[in-house]
Amino acid sequence: MYNFAMAFILCCLVYLIGDWVSMLTRAWVPSVFVTAVVCLLGFWTGLVPTDIVSKSALIPFGSSIGIFLLLVHMGTIISLKQLAEQWKTIVICVMGLVGMCLFSWFLAKPIIGRDYVIAGLPPLTGGIVAATTMRDAAEAAGLKSAALFAIAMYCVQGFAGYPLTAICLQFEGKKLLTEYRAKGGEIDKNAVAKANKLEEGTAAKTRKKKLIPAIPEKWNGPVMIFVRMGIVAWLATQMGTVKIPGTGFAISGAVWALLFGVLATTIGFLDVNSLNKANSYGIIMFALMMYIFDGLKDASPADIGAVIVPMLVLIVIGVAGMALFIYVTAKLLKVDFPLALANGLTALYGFPPNAIITENTCKALGETKEEFDYLMSETYPSMIVGGFTTVTITSVIIAGIFANLF
Repeated sequence: MYNFAMAFILCCLVYLIGDWVSMLTRAWVPSVFVTAVVCLLGFWTGLVPTDIVSKSALIPFGSSIGIFLLLVHMGTIISLKQLAEQWKTIVICVMGLVGMCLFSWFLAKPIIGRDYVIAGLPPLTGGIVAATTMRDAAEAAGLKSAALFAIAMYCVQGFAGYPLTAICLQFEGKKLLTEYRAKGGEIDKNAVAKANKLEEGTAAKTRKKKLIPAIPEKWNGPVMIFVRMGIVAWLATQMGTVKIPGTGFAISGAVWALLFGVLATTIGFLDVNSLNKANSYGIIMFALMMYIFDGLKDASPADIGAVIVPMLVLIVIGVAGMALFIYVTAKLLKVDFPLALANGLTALYGFPPNAIITENTCKALGETKEEFDYLMSETYPSMIVGGFTTVTITSVIIAGIFANLF
């Protein structure tokens, strides 16, 4: 009775449990953490076969073309105009990640070891792509514990990011409301309208004439979208093999896939929000997530216990470095530190938790719709761009660099 179809069903069920718990807790308990725990308990007790991901055939897809399609897709949802408008947020987030990397490398490395820092830092600075990249690199180097560390870091980092972000937004929101009420409730209507329209992956880019004309809708079906994304992904894989002259170092194909995705969308070769337009984002993300959790199948309770303390050390030191660098940068740019730190902390969870936490905080603080709109206008745009900067862009670049350090 146990075949590829049953394995697929089991993959869906463990994934759904994580989603349900996340929804019931309003995203305070990360879905990836719950799914990872369910997988581990299932593997250890024998209730979940250890080969469910490979048996369901999700591994070859998720670990190869799936991840490159997702990277190209990320490039199709980045709005350069929105990034330009929030340049201070970008500078703050980048400097925060610099601080996280420096503190982790020089302070955490002597405590937990070089391999753990290399494997765990990119997932700490971003999301699933960074975690996948570091897991694969560690396994290729024969470092089983480091590969497990990368997955574990990805699964638990949100527990540090969620409460800290909520606290920062609470401080910022109360300050903004005090100023707003002191002005008698005056509000910038244009800012509110802009905040309400700003949403990752769905914000429409300015309609300008592009170098490559759009394909008529009747000819632009899912397979046509896949062909063009596949071409961009293939070019990225080829560039990933080209070494920089005199260094012997090659920029990861993952980085090229993201950059080429942005460029191809800008000139009109790719559609904005390509995977969603092809109605395929869900299955690709599902395959990639299950590929990540497959890395837990050989992890024993002792293995998990061995990485808990190094994980806590890296998170504490990394976030401390981020906070210090963001504090200095925020002072120089004249940006409120609580909001600046909240922007940087998006590295620990990304989208959509950044949007959910921001909206929930604004709802809790605003006593009227006008106050809610004002708080959203002042916090939501920078929180969304923060997620773009940390998870979607910078973490992929960091992972591409660190994958060569084992």
